[in-house]
Amino acid sequence: MTPSEFDSLADTVLTRIAQSLDESEADCDCETKGEGVLELEFPDGSRIVVNRHSAAQEIWVAAKSGGYHFRWNGSAWVDTREGGELFAALSKLVSRYSGSPVVLKGG
Repeated sequence: MTPSEFDSLADTVLTRIAQSLDESEADCDCETKGEGVLELEFPDGSRIVVNRHSAAQEIWVAAKSGGYHFRWNGSAWVDTREGGELFAALSKLVSRYSGSPVVLKGG
């Protein structure tokens, strides 16, 4: 995948994450911080940062519980270590930090 194809694909998924958070009514603020970066802030001050990492062609997620790297496999963004899907992983993290169940939809 070319760098511009990756950036376009990553920007699309970041936009979808923000839309899905808004639709879920999760108790968090989602802000775009520069190009290719989303910051989710929760009432207790916890944060999750989701950003595109163009050099590695991955979406990176940073949270108190750790860092996660997701790579496009042709049909989904998949965790490079555990094989989980990006929206499922974010749903778990957002649920944990917001204190209520949240299901984010990728599609």
